[in-house]
Amino acid sequence: MKCLVLGAGLVGSTIALDLAMDRDMDVTVADVNQSSLDKLKQQHINVIHADLSNSQTLKSTVMDFDIIVGALPGFMGFETLKSIIETGKNVVDIAFFPEDAFKLDKLAKENNVTAIVDCGVAPGLSSIILGHLHSSLEKIDSYICYVGGLPVIREWPLEYKTLFSPIDVIEDYTTPARFVVEGNLVIRPALSDPEIIDFPGIGSLEAFNMDGLRTLTKTFPDIPDKIEKTLRYPGHIEKMKLLMDLGLFSHETIEVKGVKIKPIDLTTKLILPKWKLKEGEEDLTVMQIIVKGEKQGRKVTYCYDMLDRYDRNSKTLSMARTTGYTCSIVTRLVAKGFYNRKGISPPEYIGQNSTCYNTLLKELEKRDVTLTETIEEL
Repeated sequence: MKCLVLGAGLVGSTIALDLAMDRDMDVTVADVNQSSLDKLKQQHINVIHADLSNSQTLKSTVMDFDIIVGALPGFMGFETLKSIIETGKNVVDIAFFPEDAFKLDKLAKENNVTAIVDCGVAPGLSSIILGHLHSSLEKIDSYICYVGGLPVIREWPLEYKTLFSPIDVIEDYTTPARFVVEGNLVIRPALSDPEIIDFPGIGSLEAFNMDGLRTLTKTFPDIPDKIEKTLRYPGHIEKMKLLMDLGLFSHETIEVKGVKIKPIDLTTKLILPKWKLKEGEEDLTVMQIIVKGEKQGRKVTYCYDMLDRYDRNSKTLSMARTTGYTCSIVTRLVAKGFYNRKGISPPEYIGQNSTCYNTLLKELEKRDVTLTETIEEL
């Protein structure tokens, strides 16, 4: 099976290296960044230097492969996915793009393509868990997910680091948050409705609204209450709101000493060195999912807790592990025919397949990514 990973960033590289552990998988990575490709080449991964923003280049690049993994920035995600589907290739994608993926559902079905979107940790693993419970419980009353990736060391002034493109993260702070209350879609500003939650082994974290539900705003309409909140160290909201109120996240062009610039471009340039995790710097990923419903006529609460940390042996960041391994395991499930639903498949559909769900959790556990399940009967 010939697999092509689009994107040689930290997550894309983690996906590629994990897939390459499978003897039946011949893995290649394509990217425009030669230095990132060189690092993978040193680890015996095949590489292709290509400008993937060009649709014709992209299509010609993917043609020789059996399955594609999309690990590109969000602003490239939708058009990249569309081009891959047009070539008739199955694809598993982690790009957090703002467009509605279901707009490509008809195209994917016409091309007999299995296209899995948002296949990271959250959305991704979180949605897969909800899909599993949706199939196994008689009724679900509510779903809430708290999730965040954080540096272990809190470094002034922002006390935050990320693997992802700063522009993608900033877009999350300016995109209205959608969630579902009593069956109705509710839209609130990002960074709104803060609450402080204590997590064992970490301490107090700040939870706030972000647009993380994604496809869950449309799927499983029988679940009346659904929400996802992002976790950061306390004080993060205040810092981001200050930057926003000053106009530093604006896309509107302004003139400074005769030079036209967009404030968002300047902010991204200045923030990048502060947000970038340095080599050897450790991170952690924390996630808690709480689902309330009914099973065999009894009220039940399912709680899933995950605390994952930087792997010092492989020097793999936690966010790359939790995001990348979920994607690589699902890619194997598609490649080997365990999941073959045609059209656009959000992760929650995968969770409805018990074989896929059980395999995913077992494979994650082999990679020391573990979830603790607690069930309480009321």
